[in-house]
Amino acid sequence: MDNPRMTPCLDLPIDQKLLEEVVEKAKDWALMHGACMRSKTNLNTDILQFAPFVLLPSTFPRKEFEKAVAIQPILNELMHKVAHDYDFLSSSLKSTITVDQFTKKLFEIYETVRSEGIAQPVSLGLVRSDIMLESSCIGRECASDCSTAESGPYCCWKQVEINTIASGFGWLGPASGLIHRYVLQELGRMDMIKNLPENKALQGLCGGMLEAWKIYKNNKAVIMFIVEDVTYNICDQRFHEFELRSQNPNVPVIRRNLTQLSQSAKLGSNKELIVDGLEVAVIYFRAGYEPGHYHTEKEWDARLLMERSLAIKCPSIHYHLAGTKKVQQSLARPGVLEKFLAGDKTSAVKEIFTGLYSLDKDEFGEKAIQMAIENPSHFVLKPQREGGGNNVYGENVRSAVLSMKDTEERSAWILMERILPPLQHNYMVRPGDPKNACPPISEVVGELGIFGVVIGDENIISTNKQVGHMLRTKLSTADEGGVAAGLGALDSPYLVDLSSCCE
Repeated sequence: MDNPRMTPCLDLPIDQKLLEEVVEKAKDWALMHGACMRSKTNLNTDILQFAPFVLLPSTFPRKEFEKAVAIQPILNELMHKVAHDYDFLSSSLKSTITVDQFTKKLFEIYETVRSEGIAQPVSLGLVRSDIMLESSCIGRECASDCSTAESGPYCCWKQVEINTIASGFGWLGPASGLIHRYVLQELGRMDMIKNLPENKALQGLCGGMLEAWKIYKNNKAVIMFIVEDVTYNICDQRFHEFELRSQNPNVPVIRRNLTQLSQSAKLGSNKELIVDGLEVAVIYFRAGYEPGHYHTEKEWDARLLMERSLAIKCPSIHYHLAGTKKVQQSLARPGVLEKFLAGDKTSAVKEIFTGLYSLDKDEFGEKAIQMAIENPSHFVLKPQREGGGNNVYGENVRSAVLSMKDTEERSAWILMERILPPLQHNYMVRPGDPKNACPPISEVVGELGIFGVVIGDENIISTNKQVGHMLRTKLSTADEGGVAAGLGALDSPYLVDLSSCCE
């Protein structure tokens, strides 16, 4: 059966002359307001190009958006408790770390600082829960026992993953909505702007960093961003810095990559982290989530030094591990959520989980291998990596599983049921398109991310809130959808009642 379609927020096509004018204006608006990235194909650090975006906001069911916002504090609590449960992390990752060297190195750092005694018990979590609408629910009558029960047809969503490190688009998410407010205004549809939800993600995420900075109790200490050797998604990072300075001009922000830290960082007498003579209160990781960020053992030594320090980490090493695919797969096993959440919270989270399966060499792993071989298009194969571009889709799932089924390598992967989201039409605007050329109408699908802030130690959560959202959209024929990776486009949700959003 074909995927259901969501009705676009405006009738398409738009008049050609009007379309040409609005596209050019929207490109310039994006360039002049920082909805930009550096080019990966023609890198020049002095030049920016606008990030790919869809011209119109994408239709999204209001009730499901509100449900995603409401459940985020529960997911924050879940990830915080998981991160502070050594036995659960250890048992979940024991097979993975035997074959995945990157995860093994992270876990070794965790073991080291835990055995020495963790210097800073407080962790800062800036997390993002990524979700997709599920086609199989479109137009279905809501069951009487459904937690979102209401009369009439409804639509549900399923969780793709939770990101606990470098959860990007705290600026580009809100910027997408600002682009769409401008576009609707230029199209003479000011009446539609009320359906674009307010998005204060940047303010909320930076507010979380400043809360952690206050907890550190040294008004001369700095916030440090850990960044890549070359930062392509520069606006998203810099706008965080600008917002921090806007909220508190007295808090300096410094940027360092892991190689630089290996040469300049040291611990003070009380385990303070000192970088080039500056004491660091909060470390915000926008790098360190993939093997390519660690060129030599010196970079790993720098990561260990930071984890040994008194600085508040975002994420701490145990928070980083809690966000691995293998841990999230373990959470989907029967009876596990009850270990961390009570009552209605458990039911709410179970409702959004999609099928996640271990590929370990046991009876459950064998069943998962067989499912992948028999129906590869129904699944996505995921490694323990962040940053996009790592997953395996379609017929490649079968060949990948067959190649590893008799090896230990399979334990480094999980199998996830593929979510088939509803389709809708939009115009995708990309840098580098021929001058005056208008984008064609494309068939696209979207992925919504909800941001959360959580601060606390092993025993107490002092801050727990939802702070904003982002939406990425890709062509329906594309597997991956990362904007920074050049595969997707910025988008924002246009909220409607479900009865009026399906074709």
